[in-house]
Amino acid sequence: MTKPVLIIMAAGVGSRFGGGGLKQVAPVDDAGHIMMDYTIFDAARAGFETVILVIKPGMEKDFEETIGKRVRGHVELKYAFQTMDAFWPQGLAMPAERAKPWGTAHATLCARPLVNGPFSAVNADDYYGVEGFKLVYDFLLHHGPAEHCMAGYRVENTLTDNGTVARGVCAANEEGYLTEIVERTSIERKADGRIVFTEAGKDTVLPEGTIVSLNLWGFGASMMDELEARFEPFLRANLPTNPLKCEYFLPYVPDCLIHEGKGSVKVLKSHDRWYGMTYREDLPIVREALSRLTAGGLYPKGLWQAGR
Repeated sequence: MTKPVLIIMAAGVGSRFGGGGLKQVAPVDDAGHIMMDYTIFDAARAGFETVILVIKPGMEKDFEETIGKRVRGHVELKYAFQTMDAFWPQGLAMPAERAKPWGTAHATLCARPLVNGPFSAVNADDYYGVEGFKLVYDFLLHHGPAEHCMAGYRVENTLTDNGTVARGVCAANEEGYLTEIVERTSIERKADGRIVFTEAGKDTVLPEGTIVSLNLWGFGASMMDELEARFEPFLRANLPTNPLKCEYFLPYVPDCLIHEGKGSVKVLKSHDRWYGMTYREDLPIVREALSRLTAGGLYPKGLWQAGR
C-alpha cells in the first residue's frame, strides 16, 4: 500500500490577518519557525514522510527560503500550485471579476498530480497538536480507498478571543461515523459564556463538547476522483447566485458521499487544544502557547536540528 502523504493548503492570503499579510509565514517562536514547521514536525512524528505544499504560483522560492530548506532531509517536500483555472470545466465561463480562490476542496484537488494513494489535508495556519496526526495516519494505513476519517475537536478547544471562527460542525452516530457536517462561519464565545454561531442574524448555541472539524482530514485514495467529479456540479449550482464569493469547501465533498452512501468518515476524537492565526491579535497567544509546550518537553527548542 502507498504510504499516506500530507497536503498543506498554503495558497490563501490571510484577509483577516493584518490587511492581507501572509499569515502562513509569520514567525511563531524566537527561532523563526512558522506554524507549518510545527505541523510538519508533528506529522513526521506520526509517520508522514511526504509533504505537499499547495501554494500560489510564483511563491515557491519564498516558501523554499522560509521553510523548505529546514525540513528537507526530514521529509520529502513537494510543491503544487493553486490557480484559478486549475481543473476548470470546459465550456464554463469563469467570472471575469473573480479574485478569490475556489476554496479548500479546490486547493486539495490542485495537489492531485502528486498524489497516488491515501492522503491527509490540513490548513497552513492552524496548530493541530500531535494526537490528531497520529490518529489520522494510523487510520489511513489500515483502511480502504472509500474509507475516510477526520480529527474531531471539542468546539471549546478551537476558539479565539479575537473574533469569530469558521468550523465544520459535526454529527456522528453511535459507532463514531460522521452523519453530517455543516460549515458554520461565525462561531464565538459570548460574554455570558455561551458558544454560539450566528446565521441570518440569529444566534444558535453550540454546547461544549460539540465536535467540530478543523480541516484535519484523512482520505482514502478515491477522494481525489470525488473532488474532481464534484467541482463542476458545485460551480454550476453556485456561480449563478454567488459568482465572486462561493467556495468549494473541503467538508462539502465527504458530506455528499455520506448522504449518497458512497463512503464513510470515521470521527477520531483529539483532545488537543487548537491554536491558530485567524487574526493578527492571535499571534502573541500562539507564540506563548508554543513556548509553553516546548518548555514542557513536547517540542525540542531547535525543531529540525534535533530531528524528529
